[in-house]
Amino acid sequence: MGPAALVVLAIVVALSLWVAARGQNADAQGAPSESWAGGSDLTSAVLALPAAGGSVAGYERDAFGDGWKDPDRNGCDARNDILARDLTSVTFRPGTHDCVVTSGVLRDPYTATVIDFVRGDSTSELVQIDHVVPLSWAWNHGAAVWDDATRELFANDPVNLLAVDGPTNSSKSDSGPAEWMPPDPSYHCAYASRFTEVLTEYRLGIDDADRASLLDIAAACA
Repeated sequence: MGPAALVVLAIVVALSLWVAARGQNADAQGAPSESWAGGSDLTSAVLALPAAGGSVAGYERDAFGDGWKDPDRNGCDARNDILARDLTSVTFRPGTHDCVVTSGVLRDPYTATVIDFVRGDSTSELVQIDHVVPLSWAWNHGAAVWDDATRELFANDPVNLLAVDGPTNSSKSDSGPAEWMPPDPSYHCAYASRFTEVLTEYRLGIDDADRASLLDIAAACA
């Protein structure tokens, strides 16, 4: 095995351990850890991010895996894990070992509204799982050079996932912070902190406009 392959293997192993640990420690609605509360710490972290950006050809959703996986190997896919984490009054489908979420209540962090979630063909999409750092955004800022295993870990990482209002998530699409921030201003600091934390952990870069947006938010955070 050559040096390049050894480096890739080390990254995959490290990220696997990190995802498991962070998934166990993530609290309600994936709140940033205390060290990422905002203010000067957030400013320093944003300034430390490498410069990157621009459109990179070849993005496809399948480059990050074909659907939700089970990175922590608890028997449940990432979507159900996040629903169980972020919703209250959760009920599960019988016979799924408390895995498949059938209903619950979400206090949406993006809009500060309360949403009653009921699994069904016409209702499930009212609550969606957002990639805080969108997959196509990540592709354009460094993920295009990752191997498939690392991209799949990223797509299912609980630190980068939030249960949110479906229409609001759709309006966000693949936007970075310069183009989109949560409608509820009280969540801006937490969102910027989470976005920056994910970029730091995965060594993704950032373009000038998104960096400026995060710095403006950090300056207003306590």
